[in-house]
Amino acid sequence: MFFDFRYLHLRLRKRPATPGVRSFATLNAIEAVVRGTVLSVYPVVLYRAFPDAAVVSQIYLVVGIISLMVGLCIPILTSLIPRRWAYSLGCGLYLLSALLGIIGGPFVAAALLTSALGAATVFVCHNAYVLDNIPKPELSRLETLRLFYGGVGWSCGPFLGVLLMQWDARAPFAITGLAAIVLLATFWYLRMGNGRVIARAKGKSPNPLAYLGRFFSQPRLITSWLFVVFRSVGWAVFIVYVGIFAVEKGLGENIGGLATSIANATLFLAPLMLRWVKRQSVRFAVRTGFLGAAICFALGTALAAWPWAAIAALMLGTGFLVLLDISGGLPFLMSVKPSERNEMAAVYSSFRDFSGIVSPGLAWLTLQFAPLDGVFLACGLCLFGCWVIAGQLHPELGVPGAQRQRKDQTSALSTR
Repeated sequence: MFFDFRYLHLRLRKRPATPGVRSFATLNAIEAVVRGTVLSVYPVVLYRAFPDAAVVSQIYLVVGIISLMVGLCIPILTSLIPRRWAYSLGCGLYLLSALLGIIGGPFVAAALLTSALGAATVFVCHNAYVLDNIPKPELSRLETLRLFYGGVGWSCGPFLGVLLMQWDARAPFAITGLAAIVLLATFWYLRMGNGRVIARAKGKSPNPLAYLGRFFSQPRLITSWLFVVFRSVGWAVFIVYVGIFAVEKGLGENIGGLATSIANATLFLAPLMLRWVKRQSVRFAVRTGFLGAAICFALGTALAAWPWAAIAALMLGTGFLVLLDISGGLPFLMSVKPSERNEMAAVYSSFRDFSGIVSPGLAWLTLQFAPLDGVFLACGLCLFGCWVIAGQLHPELGVPGAQRQRKDQTSALSTR
């Protein structure tokens, strides 16, 4: 009849000795609520304050540049303070962003900036933890479980945020602030620590230019990084400019959030997509994702005279972007050396901030010569370029060594 607090204490103390796939997927699920709730709120709020798509693009461009510079300096931060405190700082920036959003007015732009800085900090630390604790054969499973766990936050959050904004402009930011507190508490409950220390023959400078040199000396990493950059550009163009496109066409402010929520619901298909990727190859999956997304984004421009059809084509394109969410980052993660985990985690995470520069910059440039729907065509051309580059990936990338060896032996026997 009485509640056994000793039992509760033992349950709370029971946690995995080392973080596993589910631990990281859980953190991603909570972060999806933090970011997903205000994902479609920011474009609408900024467009209300500055009713010009070019001006909104400039704001996103400035935020992207600052976030990129800060993200590249996070390895310096983690060399000065333990990684667990750097991760906690990122959660604190999420909370500060929520508070600035609740204040509203001109502080919304500052809220967008602090949210981007929080995402950059958390993402760098998170990927460093992943590379420390998850073996390469498990990376594809982690990517799939991460998307599946985050499906609720990414699919329900955008539309819920826009709806709540109609009731009270502070409500979406209040939810994201509470979720940031839960994210921080969960992280400390899992006791991630400060990561593994890899001994090196020679010490390396934490200067960003030092490890950027190592990055640019490895063409395979550069190519793989471009894939995640333009995958993120596709998502950024969809999230920001579909909502503005809907408002310009007289469809209402809720359409952007609704379209984003429905598109993100495709994340629940991630396990089925993973099975398909395993039956094919990473190269074929990456090329399929980029080609399908490129065609759909081009159709978004071609069907601009019929807004609902254009939005439907763009939503179909996000299904291919989800396929890239599963497979697009694998070429990079599978190519990182153990001794460069922290540094290359920072480089990898910079794709988010770099795409935050490319997408508004591409939109601003396009809007100088074409209407808003021309942004979708410009994005489609970039995605098509990635499809061409992806043809250079190794055809057996991601295939376990034992299976690859058996396949090589089979092909050798067949040629005799």
